[in-house]
Amino acid sequence: MEHVVSVPCPPFESRSGALEVHMIPAAQDNLVWLIVYAPGKAAAVDGPSAGPVLDYCAAHDLELTTVLNTHTHFDHIGLNHDLERRGQLAGLRVVGSATAPTSIPGLTQAVTDGEVVQLGEITGEAWLTEGHIDGHISYLFDGLLFSGDTLFAAGCGYLFDGPPEKMYRSLARLRALPPDTRVCCAHEYTQDNLRFAWSIEPQNQALATRIASTWATRARGESVVPSQLAEELATNPFLRFDQPAVIEAATRAFPERDLREPSQVFAATRALKDRKDYRALTDDDLPI
Repeated sequence: MEHVVSVPCPPFESRSGALEVHMIPAAQDNLVWLIVYAPGKAAAVDGPSAGPVLDYCAAHDLELTTVLNTHTHFDHIGLNHDLERRGQLAGLRVVGSATAPTSIPGLTQAVTDGEVVQLGEITGEAWLTEGHIDGHISYLFDGLLFSGDTLFAAGCGYLFDGPPEKMYRSLARLRALPPDTRVCCAHEYTQDNLRFAWSIEPQNQALATRIASTWATRARGESVVPSQLAEELATNPFLRFDQPAVIEAATRAFPERDLREPSQVFAATRALKDRKDYRALTDDDLPI
């Protein structure tokens, strides 16, 4: 099956210019991020398999030295398993959650919340961002957020382990990052997420603008990931749990619920997306 992205975004730099980030589409909708942190040296963030990463490194004269794993779903640690099968995992630095030390093949650096992660001269940080699954780690480097399946462009991950309160706390923490932070999530799900967002806030002009731009970009086979956190704050309903329109939509959907707290609004909004009513919206219903 072809990948949903046929034209990856061009390489881009971190805030200071010290890191260069490359997108590698993999499987059907996974986005592997390859971080070039020193001349010829690269770190991969997650991945379902090794082939696309190794091919990309070979084509661009890069050596894969490091794997950063956000969590243990197979489409994120499949890269590790595949490298191990190929005999190429030994000797690599593998960073992942200390809560799952036996589930991440080749783990050499088990990290906890707030722990420093070094890439060359750049000091980053591991944040525990649970809710999707227990032990999920997001990585922060020089204005870049590698959010795995916690925060998506215009959305957030399913709550496999939950509970909603955990994901709420994770997202509330991420939304406090600087607005120019680039959100490098692990999947291109943006159109589906924006369709749901429009079902929540059809009067949001920033959202209307984003939808029109996204549909045009995706029609060319390009990805709209990474986004900027400022864009997420203006349009992502899972970060807008304190906005009147989002509270009103959640209340209409679940009138029996107590929605006095932002965490309760988030939980109701996530439950509403899981109900999938929004998929009745066609493109004719969108501002495109």
